[in-house]
Amino acid sequence: MAEQQGPAKIKHKKNRLEAFSDGVFAIAITLMVLEIAIPVENGEGTHLLSGLAHEWPVYLTYFISFMTIGVVWMEHSALVDALDHIDGVFMRLNLVLLLFCAFLPFPTRLMSEFAGDIPGERVAVVFYGAVLLMMTVMLLVMGRHAENEGLFGDDLDDERKEKARVKYQLLPGLIAYIVGGALGLLSPRIGVIIYLLIAIYLAIPIREVTRLYKKKG
Repeated sequence: MAEQQGPAKIKHKKNRLEAFSDGVFAIAITLMVLEIAIPVENGEGTHLLSGLAHEWPVYLTYFISFMTIGVVWMEHSALVDALDHIDGVFMRLNLVLLLFCAFLPFPTRLMSEFAGDIPGERVAVVFYGAVLLMMTVMLLVMGRHAENEGLFGDDLDDERKEKARVKYQLLPGLIAYIVGGALGLLSPRIGVIIYLLIAIYLAIPIREVTRLYKKKG
């Protein structure tokens, strides 16, 4: 008797997933802007400049969160663009990633509101780092699932790009968020500085810049 084969896996097109994900990323960034309040009460503008300067923790946390979501969006776009198709599991993993991205404005607000309150700041910084960590973990899980299930198709070049992306982008971020959260328990400002540095590092295409520099040299 011929061996019975299991049910064929359902393949989904990725265009709707891309459109939905891009919308969630855009909304998450917009929500963070709405959390920035005017630092003047009762319409008095005599001390507006000093009030704006006093809100520097808000601007810093907004910048870190904006850059982080931007980096996650770029990494997500690179991953999805490389895929030949997606499956139901990938779609659900994508939802979990978007869950953490949409949630990020809340820990961002906590970090700005508890700036200067050391006990509260410690909790806020660690909580914030945990959300950033989970976003990175989900990108790693999505990439690994895509490799295991052959979602890249027959293009080996895309798989090599995914491995390079994990090595130079995702793993450094994963380590930095763990270190930042741990050091944030001792000194919240050190944790924030680490989050800032990794956001800048991930946003700059270091490999491309290095390659261009070597060509010019």
